[in-house]
Amino acid sequence: MTTPNRLRLVEPHTPDTRAWLEAPITVYPDLVQGSDEWLAARRGLVTASVIGDLVTAKTLKPANNDTSRGLTALLVAERITGWTDPTFMSDDMFRGIEDEPRARDIYSQHYAPVHETGFMVRELEGVRIGYSPDGLVDGDGLIEIKSRKSKIHLAHILAGQPPAEVMPQLQCGLLVSGRQWLDYISYCGGMPMWTKRVYPDPRWFEAIIAALQAFEDNAAEMTRLYMERVEGLPVTERVIEHGLVF
Repeated sequence: MTTPNRLRLVEPHTPDTRAWLEAPITVYPDLVQGSDEWLAARRGLVTASVIGDLVTAKTLKPANNDTSRGLTALLVAERITGWTDPTFMSDDMFRGIEDEPRARDIYSQHYAPVHETGFMVRELEGVRIGYSPDGLVDGDGLIEIKSRKSKIHLAHILAGQPPAEVMPQLQCGLLVSGRQWLDYISYCGGMPMWTKRVYPDPRWFEAIIAALQAFEDNAAEMTRLYMERVEGLPVTERVIEHGLVF
């Protein structure tokens, strides 16, 4: 029996991979990554960049930990409020923004032309999941670029495989886009650019879908509990001055 003061974590449904692969895709080709319009399109959605917080990599089961609960709270808050809180930009993130077009140009010169697009969403029965590809290749490929420090770049080249922590994002990109392959690119200025092709993995597709469905169930329960708790409370106004939120 669930009490009204506790959040019920709901067991995930059995994933239906075929239904998801047949679900419609909406593409927003002109959205600029990082723009206000791009942030608005992603608001409240599970996307490929965060799906790893919802999947336990070792077991490929939906995660139930502080990280997954924190992400759920963040996305639920975005859905309730209709805004996206500002995030801190680290030096590594700034470097990644600068390196991405360089890596894309090198890939285009040495492998195949790359077409940029802003954002894509796959939706099934009201449940949506998004992906911002770093580039589309031919009619069936993708690229995903990661800017790395030298020792990390070296380690990835020696390992010969993309690091485990990026696999949820790569497989989610393949699931959302419906593309047949993805070239993972590790870039470090001054060192050779390393590329490894990744193909769709049905096990990962099932894990991602199960995690997404568990998230949506838990998000609905979190929203219900929030609405119950705030009933009758005084309403406040969000004020933005000089880029600061008060």
